[in-house]
Amino acid sequence: MSKFSITEKTEITRLAKRGVYDKETIYAILDEALYCTLAYVRNGQPFQIPTGFCRIEDKLYMHGSVGSFYMRELAEKKLPVCISVTHLDGLVLARSAFHHSVNYRSAVIFSEAEKVTDQEELYKALEVFTNKVQPGRWNDIRKPTASEWKATMLLSFKIEEASAKVRTGPPLDDDEDYALDVWAGVVPIKLERKDPLPDESMKDGISLPPYLK
Repeated sequence: MSKFSITEKTEITRLAKRGVYDKETIYAILDEALYCTLAYVRNGQPFQIPTGFCRIEDKLYMHGSVGSFYMRELAEKKLPVCISVTHLDGLVLARSAFHHSVNYRSAVIFSEAEKVTDQEELYKALEVFTNKVQPGRWNDIRKPTASEWKATMLLSFKIEEASAKVRTGPPLDDDEDYALDVWAGVVPIKLERKDPLPDESMKDGISLPPYLK
């Protein structure tokens, strides 16, 4: 199984047994997430930007307006960024307050932005992003016009320094606490898609597409 090299920035030192460096696990965590948090420092001031993204092979892609100041700055100044995603899978309720925890899967990437200028790469990334948000959607919608493409900026981020941290399983209590008369276990948490709500302005006669059923 291919793994990322462990660096000073990616090494998990606290609860190192939860650290994961294999690409398959990290890519799966990224692909399941609908948004990420991009962090960088500008003139000594830290910023965090929540944004949608997609992955194609060993790159992450994020898009926005050509008027986006932070995107232009990231691309022009090659500012280092930290990109993170987290999936919360369960609340871990222990017998003691100290050992309460959560089950989670998180990934952190260190990279820098590259402005995408290749038209084919731009189109492909936005198609993948659209289908990530809703599988099957790209083939069902009006494609961007030339002016809309021109108004769109796309940044890519090479995935070279990355690590994940994962917790699973039940609570881990102190030995003497297992005799306490306290309920303990895991409350699962899941992000769930609900039934689609049609736009009130939609014209009559349009049925729900198969990919939304």
